[in-house]
This record gives sequence, C-alpha cells and structure tokens, in this order.
Amino acid sequence: MTLLPRIPLSRITDRWPSRWPLQPLPPSTWARQEPTYADADPKLIRAALERARSRASGNWFVLAASREVRADRPFGTTVGGAELVAWRDTTGTVRVGPGACPHLGAPLALAALDCGELVCRWHGLRLGARSGPGWALHPAHDDGVLVWVRLDELGDEDPTDAPVVPARPGGATLDAVTTLTGTCEPEDIVANRLDPWHGAWFHPYSFQRLRVDDAPAVTDVTEADDRFLVTVTFKVGPGLGVPVRAEFVCPEPRTVVMRIVDGEGVGSVVETHATPRGPGSDGRPRTSVIEAVVAGSERPGFAVASRLAPAIRPAMAAAATRLWRDDLAYAERRYVMRTR
Repeated sequence: MTLLPRIPLSRITDRWPSRWPLQPLPPSTWARQEPTYADADPKLIRAALERARSRASGNWFVLAASREVRADRPFGTTVGGAELVAWRDTTGTVRVGPGACPHLGAPLALAALDCGELVCRWHGLRLGARSGPGWALHPAHDDGVLVWVRLDELGDEDPTDAPVVPARPGGATLDAVTTLTGTCEPEDIVANRLDPWHGAWFHPYSFQRLRVDDAPAVTDVTEADDRFLVTVTFKVGPGLGVPVRAEFVCPEPRTVVMRIVDGEGVGSVVETHATPRGPGSDGRPRTSVIEAVVAGSERPGFAVASRLAPAIRPAMAAAATRLWRDDLAYAERRYVMRTR
C-alpha cells in the first residue's frame, strides 16, 4: 500500500489565500496565552460603564424578539416588575399593555386574540387600542428584530418618540435573538461586555488571538473615542477561524453593540440588551440578556444563506446561548461581589 506524503501544516498555512474569510488557526495552548489582567483595569471598565449609564434611553426597554410577538396569541412578560402583555393587531402593529385584566386581574398572557384585540378568558372583557378604566397601552416600537416598550415611570427620564436603535447592516441580513435571565442588574451585564479582555480566556471555544488595540481613557473621553477596538478571530471549526476587527460601543445605558469594522461581514452587529425583570421570589433582582445578532455580507453566497435563515438561526442562537451561560455567571458574580 502506498502512503500519501504528509504535508506540513506550515506549507498549507503559507499558501492559504488571504482573501478567503476562513483562515487556518495554528494550535495553541490556553495557559500560554498572553495574560490580559494588566490591561483590564477595573477603573477603566468602571468609567466606561458610568459613561454608558449617563446616556439617555428615552425610557425604552427591549421587550422581546420581534418573532415572539405574534398575531395569533399574546406574549406575556415582565419589565422592571411590571407585568406586560404584547400582541399584534390586524394590521401587524405591535401593541403592549398591562398584563393583568383591569376587571379582576386575570393574566392577559392567557387571553384569546380576536380581530386584533385581547379577550379575557375569565369574563370575556375585550381589550385593545382604546383606553378605559385601568387600561391604557404603553408606547411600543418594532424595529424588525426587537420589540421595545416605553415605561416612563421605570425609566424616569424625559421620554422620546423612539428608542436608540443601533445602526445595522443593509441589504440581505440574517438575524437571531437569544434571551437568558440571571440574578443581577443591567449594569452587571453591561460591565461584562465592557471587558473585552476576558474573551479568549473565558471563551476559548469561540475566540482566539484576541487583542484590544484601543480602549478609552478613564477621564476626558470624547464621544468618538468612547469605544473599545478589538482584533479577534472567531473560531468556526477545528483549526479554522474568521479574523475580524470590531468595535464595542454603548449607544444607551442598557445596550452594548459589537460592530465589525474590518474583515468578513463589515457592518454586522451583535447587540447586547439588558432588560430588568424585577425581583425574583428571593427578593434579588433578575435581568434578562436579550442578544440580537444581525449579520450581513456582500458576498454572493450570503443572499442564498439569508434565505435559509430558519435552518441557520438555531445554530446562531445556540452559539450565543453558550457564551451567555458563561457570561451570566460572570455578571452574577459581579453583582454578589458589589452588593455584599
């Protein structure tokens, strides 16, 4: 039997076309990475968090993924301890109202939908866009990926007509939304995302060759400079990854956006939204991470991939879920440490 000659990995790597989005990743040892603790200055992260918290939100909170709010059944949730119900009327417009029936408090998440209105299952009270005693809709906004609700008492800011929706890629896109809930507050979620230095250490299954090229100072930071610029390779398989350059910015106090600025998928974003849910049965706060991945590419094959979204979306959501299961432990730990 004739054995084929073994080609050294270095020869394959040297001849690999640089224009291809997938690039070979050399073997690496986790413990031999360059330590990042010296650069991950707690004062720097805290200052970036405080600047984010000082920005205006207009009292808008991400409620859920747009796909979760439907015309055939109501969607129930809580934001800041307020019970809410969302649905779509006959025109497809999102409506958000109190989650308890104004008659005797029945859960409207279990109501029926008829002609675009809620019908309470306890006594048949019909509720819709018209206000009445104990019933008034909250302002809502559907950006095509996420549904937002404006809660003025909770936000306690000057209200705005629309939320601060991050810029997203144009043309054909592919999006997926993941929601996980932890015992912490929104600032713990945001602080986690404002620490890009932990990526390759805490998530070696997803990130490699992570380097923070630029970070904002602690003081005297302009709006244009208030970002983290990171070079990183996203691992997509054994020995293969997609190298990109990305920026992390906070357009409002409960949102961190990672946007690809160079490499494959320029303009694609990962939006991390922190939505307070209110206290749990133990009295401690609960916060949901609602993360939206919106990918775009000018490559001809991407348009085909975007048409296969229902098949691809679960894999995108699974990857985000794995990351946030780890990062929620990080955020929950931060909450415990700062509230002891």
